[in-house]
Amino acid sequence: MNSPAPSTTRAPKKPKIVVWILLAIAIVAAVIGYFVAQNNSPAADPAATEAGMEGQLVRENSRVLSQAPDEKAVLVEFLDFECEACSAAYPFIEELRAEYSQTVTFVQRYFPLPGHMNSMNAAVAVEAAAQQDAYEDMYKKMFDTQVQWGESADNKSALFRTYAEDLGLDVAVYDAVVADPSTEERVKLDIADGKALGVTGTPTFFLDGKILNVQSLEQFKDAVAATAAN
Repeated sequence: MNSPAPSTTRAPKKPKIVVWILLAIAIVAAVIGYFVAQNNSPAADPAATEAGMEGQLVRENSRVLSQAPDEKAVLVEFLDFECEACSAAYPFIEELRAEYSQTVTFVQRYFPLPGHMNSMNAAVAVEAAAQQDAYEDMYKKMFDTQVQWGESADNKSALFRTYAEDLGLDVAVYDAVVADPSTEERVKLDIADGKALGVTGTPTFFLDGKILNVQSLEQFKDAVAATAAN
């Protein structure tokens, strides 16, 4: 995803401005894609559609970033670890998670974009780490280091392997999982679900089964707060 051109009238004042610009572009693209898909689909029973969407949105093997002990809402994010907008949204999502950890469950689905050389490699690496209960550690590692490997034309799988070493994972097990074709198939299942739901870009968010359509970070937070309070 291309970053927006910098403003010529005023200098950026806060990191959140950059976060919102990138996040807004991703959300608008996702919303457009969602409604195009809905408009091109045959009419369906609303109850059946909602049930089907829930089944695709969160599966039994979906990666739960954090489970709320008093769950009142579920926020699902389709993400690409090489996506600049996802990286920009990352600290904001962590802020939300810290504030609403008791009432909001945060789920993440892989959605590597074909235009990114290492997005699939990164997703496979994170999934391999997840199988050693290190999903969160590797997810954070990817975004913390994205500027070092993102947009590279070279395969960065060897670099991702060093991340596994840094995190103290069993590297032999990690290597085996990365090499297993079923790991990439696991990632592709998330992609298929995302496409079925109308996801066309990243990050795309769903709050309690519905695509999150907001115009600002404040609205994003307000929407989460409202569902968490129910």
